[in-house]
Amino acid sequence: MRSDGTSLYITRDLAAAIDRMMKYNCESMIYVTDKSQNAHFEQLFQILKLMGYQWAERCQHVSFGLVQGMKTRKGEVVFLEDVLNEARSRMLQNMAAAKTTKELENPLETAEKIGLAALIIQDFKGLLSSDYQFSWDRVLQSRGDTGVFLQYTHARLHSLEQMCRDGQSTDINTACLQDPQAISVLQHLLSYDEVLYKSSEDLQPKHIVSYLLTLSHLAAVAHKTLPVKGSAPEQAQARLRLFQAARSVLANGMKLLGITPMKKPQHENHILI
Repeated sequence: MRSDGTSLYITRDLAAAIDRMMKYNCESMIYVTDKSQNAHFEQLFQILKLMGYQWAERCQHVSFGLVQGMKTRKGEVVFLEDVLNEARSRMLQNMAAAKTTKELENPLETAEKIGLAALIIQDFKGLLSSDYQFSWDRVLQSRGDTGVFLQYTHARLHSLEQMCRDGQSTDINTACLQDPQAISVLQHLLSYDEVLYKSSEDLQPKHIVSYLLTLSHLAAVAHKTLPVKGSAPEQAQARLRLFQAARSVLANGMKLLGITPMKKPQHENHILI
């Protein structure tokens, strides 16, 4: 304890760790803080081991890096609420510039979902412990490896399902999916469980982000080259089922990252890349 009677940071963390394990008997205890705390948590876990707590082996520290260059219109000091509001505001501006806002029932909610997706994908693209330079223009791009592109792709695939739902069949001829673009999507879908396992092992969301971005690009190419409407019924059904599977996995991965998938496209041209 300090001379004024207050406890040290590490003393409080020791007491808290012991209390949590007694209360919850958890399989693992994961601390998420910035990387400047690395030495602190190494010492914390080692002290717990020396005190005889074998469960200290199940304690982990996941560190994250610094975001450089982030600022809102309000100034240099950045609070999360300001960042989220800024993302929504900038997306609304982008939507208005594209002259699509009037087509949406709730443009504010849409802007919020897309803006949040953009921030999450930017933050999770690389190693959590890596520092990165923040740029609003790059984060909110509708093309390329961004959360905006993920949202637009999901919305476009969802719209395709809705347009074709009356003619859906459960009898699918997979022999109709021999096109290279279809095979690329199918092969990528097969590796989803491996990606989830990898992220669960090293606690790095970048594997899921990379997987979803690749899936979105593959689905966008397939959507351009493998039309559902106008194709022979058997072929159309097989392609529709392929796009349904891609959208389902895309939605699942987005939700794992804390993103709410959008169902209505903001601008069709942004999807068909």
